[in-house]
Amino acid sequence: MLLETFAVISVVIAVLYVLSFFLSPKKIQLTGGHVLITGGSSGIGKAVAIEAAKQGANITLLARNPTKLAEAKAEVERHLLDITKQTVLCIPVDVSKDYPAVDNAVQEAQDKLGPIDMLVNSAGISISAKFEDIPIEDFKRLMDVNYLGSVYATRAVVKSMKKQNRGRIVFVSSQAGQVGLFGFTAYSASKFALLGLAESLQMEVKAYNIYVTLSFPPDTDTPGLAMENKSKPRETRLISETAGLVQPEVVAKAMVEDSKSGKFFSYVGLDGYLVAMLTAGMSPVHSIMEGLQQVMLMSIFRLVSFFYLDSFDRIVKKCKIEDEKNK
Repeated sequence: MLLETFAVISVVIAVLYVLSFFLSPKKIQLTGGHVLITGGSSGIGKAVAIEAAKQGANITLLARNPTKLAEAKAEVERHLLDITKQTVLCIPVDVSKDYPAVDNAVQEAQDKLGPIDMLVNSAGISISAKFEDIPIEDFKRLMDVNYLGSVYATRAVVKSMKKQNRGRIVFVSSQAGQVGLFGFTAYSASKFALLGLAESLQMEVKAYNIYVTLSFPPDTDTPGLAMENKSKPRETRLISETAGLVQPEVVAKAMVEDSKSGKFFSYVGLDGYLVAMLTAGMSPVHSIMEGLQQVMLMSIFRLVSFFYLDSFDRIVKKCKIEDEKNK
């Protein structure tokens, strides 16, 4: 009886696995396409531009600093698949300040390079400090850049994507946008907001063959992380070290491939997989197999998460005791 049950389960899993290839979104190719990246002058954004350039796409980079944009353009151009057919366009604009300016930049990019096939919302900033030490204006600033910056750029491209009945939209969140952590009361809130935006938007645009991807990078070796580390509390640093450090190229490659495949969640490494399974909730699934994994593993991973959370609490408590002794 046990063997028969196991055989039936195995057959069901095999059938679901095969069906997932037919029911999943069709993977797109970037060769000759147009990829627009906000925050494209450095960090993950620039790494995404390089990855897209290697795959034959035309690139538009949006960022505030014209000098850094020019430097990024020169670097991206060194990775073009076909220098005679690809173009790297740079447009200086602050995506968090003024929607009409962002809309104009997007229209300029489309006029010069054609409709946008993939939008990557990579512009973002991070502040890490204890809640009471974060200036009130910084809470608003992070929402303006990390959340509204993504809203503005997406709003500017979604109508044209609907018109062409295809497209990919990527929001760059963070693992701190899945799990609230010590020192990230302002940052986590701005990144958690992207989940609600992404889920709602995906439901609106799926019928137009537009797929949304939400990327959750761990600590990534970027200039933004270097700035964040200057004010990062000791507790936050110790917690972050448990997940390690990844290179922006690794995050960019996973993000581009997941977006091309129409996956809703994009993550890196075993920790990323575990947290993605735990925080799936009512999020869209890419395939039957992905949904099956979530159903089967969520309770197990929830048990594992207790050990993570306990270790984080122990770190915070230890630091508190040490600080009181030093006083």
